[in-house]
Amino acid sequence: MLNESQVEAGKEIQQRTGKTFYFATRLLPERVRHATYVLYAFFRVADEVVDAEETAPPEQQRQRLERLRAEALGEVDTDDPVLSAFAELRERYGIDPEDVNVFIDAMESDIDKDHYATYEELETYMDGSASAVGRMMTSVMRPNDPEAALPHATALGQAFQMSNFLRDVGEDVVERDRVYLPQTSLERHGVDVDQILALDFDECVAAVMQDELRRTESLYRDGVAGIEHLPADCQFPVLLSAVLYADHHRSIRNLGYDTISETPELSFARKVALLAKTAAYWAVWRDPVAVFKAVSVVPYPDDEEFDADFGPGSTPTRNPQNRGRVSGWLRSLNRWGSD
Repeated sequence: MLNESQVEAGKEIQQRTGKTFYFATRLLPERVRHATYVLYAFFRVADEVVDAEETAPPEQQRQRLERLRAEALGEVDTDDPVLSAFAELRERYGIDPEDVNVFIDAMESDIDKDHYATYEELETYMDGSASAVGRMMTSVMRPNDPEAALPHATALGQAFQMSNFLRDVGEDVVERDRVYLPQTSLERHGVDVDQILALDFDECVAAVMQDELRRTESLYRDGVAGIEHLPADCQFPVLLSAVLYADHHRSIRNLGYDTISETPELSFARKVALLAKTAAYWAVWRDPVAVFKAVSVVPYPDDEEFDADFGPGSTPTRNPQNRGRVSGWLRSLNRWGSD
């Protein structure tokens, strides 16, 4: 059982470094919420080892990450509350050690690698840095059919990370000298890595961003399609996370795709508005795909199964048995103001 100090240590890290994810995490049931604080804290501790490149030489970073790997896998003792809590969670929820390994491997690759030749190469990196995170979260939620849920969790993890990459193009260059836009995507529009490193935005870079936004939105559609496989009390918070992360695409488009000069952020007011809108649709439908399609900025291909004008109070054709009362869902919102 996680103790209060372990939960609070993880919560403080997530609250400080992952505001968008923290916003949605607070709606998870306690059995998952407290575990999520610990998972996120572990991810950040490892990530911050790599981001400490200005204060630690590469070999020291590798040694620290290998130590983290051993502590997370329970191979050596640790006095770090985050690592001890994570090791306990890994055993309790049966988190695949391979997901821990590919995650640490991805963090180690950031020490030397600063750009990616192809999307497939970037996808391999994201399998550790993002998809493994989604799979660990799925283990903690304990769906009835993990095999059905996991492929979609993988896609949604990649979608979240791609949205972050596209939002943070300039920030990644300035702070880390890294370019996460695939080189083949750049070359297709006459752009090279040096142009991005020079923070030189033009219409060709905008075209690259449009392509990558479309690719990422396909990942969202795939990921959200699997939310129905999660436990009922976890579906809305995961759906809200998808709505919030995807909303960065609206901000990116509003900037004319120029996230080299400016890093868009979601205001607290915008998050609250999206929470309220998503909750209203969810209270009526309880269908992740229908709600995401209605609320998010992610476009969907023409689909005769849905009426483009439907909204709360109308009748979607999918999963009518899942419709719930607004009052019941609003009662569950009380968790959002708790720990």
